[in-house]
Amino acid sequence: MPDEEAVRIPCADGVRLGGHVWPARGPSRGVVVVNAATGVLARYYHRYARFLAAQGFDVLTYDYRGIGASRPTRLRGCGYRWHEWGTLDFDAALRFMRQARPDLPLQVVGHSIGGFLPGLAASAPAIHRILTVGAQYAYWRDYAPAQRPSLFLKWHVAMPVVTAVCGYFPGRRLGWLEDLPAGVANEWSFRRARMEHNLPPPQRAALLARFAAVTAPILAVIVRDDPLGTEPAIRRGLRYYRNAPHQEAMLTPSDFGLPAIGHFALFHARFEDSFWKGTLAWLQQGVNPWPAPGMAEAGAVEGGNDSDRTARLASHAPGRSGSAPA
Repeated sequence: MPDEEAVRIPCADGVRLGGHVWPARGPSRGVVVVNAATGVLARYYHRYARFLAAQGFDVLTYDYRGIGASRPTRLRGCGYRWHEWGTLDFDAALRFMRQARPDLPLQVVGHSIGGFLPGLAASAPAIHRILTVGAQYAYWRDYAPAQRPSLFLKWHVAMPVVTAVCGYFPGRRLGWLEDLPAGVANEWSFRRARMEHNLPPPQRAALLARFAAVTAPILAVIVRDDPLGTEPAIRRGLRYYRNAPHQEAMLTPSDFGLPAIGHFALFHARFEDSFWKGTLAWLQQGVNPWPAPGMAEAGAVEGGNDSDRTARLASHAPGRSGSAPA
């Protein structure tokens, strides 16, 4: 079988997304949909997708509308909005894989905003399990205090000004990730503390109901030196999933013998034998491999493949939790 297959994913509004399916090597144990961070091409996650396929998962990577393989000929004036990445794009990705693999459990790995999008999709109740990494929706008061002033100036002052001038955000030209449609950039720049307040009042109750309909267990990975996916940022997002049991895993650079990790590095190939293997415990068995600080190395060594270790980890896993948005 080929390593990957290029696919086109139809959305409910007629937009077609570009993506790749990575078939499982051998009998499939489930489906994983990988949601990218804002302004990051899906190809950044291809190495991780190939790794998961080798572990027996059918994997889908895809670009949101306006990004990479889903970018229109003309980005200026295309009208795409950030919340459509969840209500339309991610929903289409779920339906696409459910149709292709109807008998397999459906799981999601979401990086940054990709871990928040499941709550926006009408099809999300079909999800079996969710792993998030630095998942947040970029409310500026949640940024790490030391970097907050510079991040605020960059994303909430400079970005909307440049977007207004250009008609889209030319992130690639500036070296600030990928280009973004104006609607996506502006929803990021002017995001409020309560996510639903970014929408007109008639749409808010329905959106909160979608989050409430998600019951899949969530493992939320927090990286100590992540200036965007801080503890307050991740917990702000988790509170919307009030009916989904969730656990947190706090990782530090020292767990991996590194001086820094930040917001993006965990999906780099150098983490294949550590973090990537650790994620298998959750995706395969629903076990948090890092239930306490300092366990990143131990969780990675086993990768969730040893039944005795699985039992030990399960005995330390936090209980169910969840609350309404603050």
